[in-house]
Amino acid sequence: MNTGLRIAAFTAALAATFGTAYAVGGGVGEIAPGPSSAAHQEHTDASPAERGGGHGQGHEQGHEGAEPARPGGLQISERGYTLDLKTPRLTAGESADLRFAIVQDTTGRPVTAYDREHEKELHLIVASRDLTTFRHLHPTRAADGTWSTPVELPEAGGYRVFADFTPKGGEGLTLGADLGVSGAYEPAEPPAPAATASVGGYEVELGGALTPGEDGELTLTVSRHGRPVRDLQPYLGAYGHLVALRSGDLAYLHVHPNGEPGDGSTKPGPTISFTAMAPSPGTYRLFLDFKHQGRVHTAAFTVHVPR
Repeated sequence: MNTGLRIAAFTAALAATFGTAYAVGGGVGEIAPGPSSAAHQEHTDASPAERGGGHGQGHEQGHEGAEPARPGGLQISERGYTLDLKTPRLTAGESADLRFAIVQDTTGRPVTAYDREHEKELHLIVASRDLTTFRHLHPTRAADGTWSTPVELPEAGGYRVFADFTPKGGEGLTLGADLGVSGAYEPAEPPAPAATASVGGYEVELGGALTPGEDGELTLTVSRHGRPVRDLQPYLGAYGHLVALRSGDLAYLHVHPNGEPGDGSTKPGPTISFTAMAPSPGTYRLFLDFKHQGRVHTAAFTVHVPR
């Protein structure tokens, strides 16, 4: 898979693939990411406020001189499909089933056939509008095409739900819908940029640089107790998954690793490398999922992309 990609501006939905997971010696350059951490909904060991971990849409690549791919998740309908969110409201701090369907507009019927991407038919991302809460979920599909998954969201406020999928024989899509969570609400700013994030006893260092309109390399190096982790475990067919959300409009991008465990060249850590292109200046939140000793962890960073 080509590692180039674009998160582009403003409207419509298109989540591209950046990235590759291959082990390298160390980080490159400098970047301004942030220290907040978030653990995966399943097998997590972080506090609810810290928890966080979709996939490529269209797999469009960034090429010099080509029109940038548009970001995903900004539309509820695209290319003949609609995200029908059957649970538009939840209550903060209470576990409940989140239910939805992907409806084919021409027939009005839920989609029941999908191509699998990274071991799943559909990946679900739930993120708060202030980007302090993040979930990467894998719901279950009923025979009638209705998806469901339990979720507990710690804070009240506005959330965005992203469904990342590929209809059978079609192109990848990321559709988004708003989710309201009731309760006392106090908006928060994204955590300040920092080069290291801590989660579950691990430290993840982010290196590299993002420049609008130009490819750049990001490296994420995992260590534990000061020692590099060289035995990362496969998670959804890769050693690392990266989701990027743009602050403000929550434009969505999932970064797929290039290379995979067992291919003879991809090492299981300590460094995972991604090639990325930022479409515009602004503030982004990056969420890295990785697995070690049977547990999935999610490290979160705030990245400011200057003009």
